[in-house]
Amino acid sequence: MIDVVSIKFKSCGKVYYFEPNGTTPKEGDRVVVETANGRELAICSQGVHAVADDRVVQPLQPVLRVATAADLRVAEQNKKREAEAFDICKKKIAEHGLDMKLVDVECNFEGNKITFFFTSDGRVDFRELVKDLASVFRSRIELRQIGVRDEAKMLGGLGICGRPFCCSQFLSEFYPVSTKMAKVQNMSLNPKKISGCCGRLMCCLRYEQEAYEDLVKTVPKNGAFVETPDGYGNITQVNLLRQTVKVKLDGDTEQRSYTAKQVAAVPGGRPKDGEAPASVLKYVPEEEEVVEEEVIDEWNISLEDYEDQDKKRERREKLAAAEKAEEDARASYEKVRNRRSRGGRGRNRKGTGSGAQQEAKQPEQPEKKAVQQPKQNVEKQQGEKRPQRSRNKQGNNQKAQQPKQTAEKQQAKSAVEKPQAKAEGEMTEKKSGNNNRRRRSHRPRSDKKPANNE
Repeated sequence: MIDVVSIKFKSCGKVYYFEPNGTTPKEGDRVVVETANGRELAICSQGVHAVADDRVVQPLQPVLRVATAADLRVAEQNKKREAEAFDICKKKIAEHGLDMKLVDVECNFEGNKITFFFTSDGRVDFRELVKDLASVFRSRIELRQIGVRDEAKMLGGLGICGRPFCCSQFLSEFYPVSTKMAKVQNMSLNPKKISGCCGRLMCCLRYEQEAYEDLVKTVPKNGAFVETPDGYGNITQVNLLRQTVKVKLDGDTEQRSYTAKQVAAVPGGRPKDGEAPASVLKYVPEEEEVVEEEVIDEWNISLEDYEDQDKKRERREKLAAAEKAEEDARASYEKVRNRRSRGGRGRNRKGTGSGAQQEAKQPEQPEKKAVQQPKQNVEKQQGEKRPQRSRNKQGNNQKAQQPKQTAEKQQAKSAVEKPQAKAEGEMTEKKSGNNNRRRRSHRPRSDKKPANNE
């Protein structure tokens, strides 16, 4: 095992091993390395790590240092110089009338060499062009012819799939691609559909080639004579990814679908007339009924669970609705009750206030016989204070509601009430002073009744 540092000169280029030389660069750092063409600025793709000796080509070039700010400024100046060299070289090519297409220009880190990349259909004599470029830039000039795939890798772009080119993103090398790969994958052989922007076959045809080669081994070819559980026939269609085939049975006009396990190719193909085909099918049908019953049972159980959950949910919703309705009724009842209690504080007169409403809402009760109240002790009445709300017309209302008494009872009652009224009048005159008229208004007008009777 040997410790190395993985270095790339371009983001999508090859990976080379360099000797750490006492440095510890991290992934993504810019480093200055020593190469056969001089010093170059590169990118560290992997830090110091150990690899097997057989994977390393000796001698290893060293990593000089991690790039500093001065090294990065030199790289920026070289980029500006590359842009100027590209324009000058393009003009020189037009002046010499050469059949070549300039693709890219690179200037090394030391600035003593400039490389021009171009594409051309044939060989080009560019000796005069090199002399003119050397006289302009006063440095070493190199012209390198590349292919169309390298051109697409340098320039980049979008493929027919809508994604950037694979070669410009992650492919470090170009692998050979053939039309056989398109045939195995059942793709159209139209060059426009299987070719990339570079005009060559798409590199992605190679990605799934190994998987398709393994699948082809398990499925008979299209047109092969096969044996099926229903008889013999020829394959008319093959689906490699799903591992299914369509077979046209002998004596049957319709095509039937089978899996790759349900068919077997008969060696030698269809036998001659009069010969019986060999039986090569070793397919044993699986017991699918047991699996279906288990699935149905599980499904029934899950349905019962869902039904129970629905019933519980409906029951909870009904209870919540009932509780809400009960709360609303209770709130409305309390509101009406509070309104009535506030209205009852006023004077309960006929036709006005809450007292009249309560009297209207109360059911009619049968009239009770008026019972004479016993005589009250005059001395106790004189000692007690009269309530302040004695001025209401409740007494008059009660008199209006009571049935009319006979003349004899009214005379007896007036005879009893006269001495009481006189005693009450004397007491009120002493206590009230100036309010004699008001207090006397409460005296029962029993003195007028005997006059009517007379």
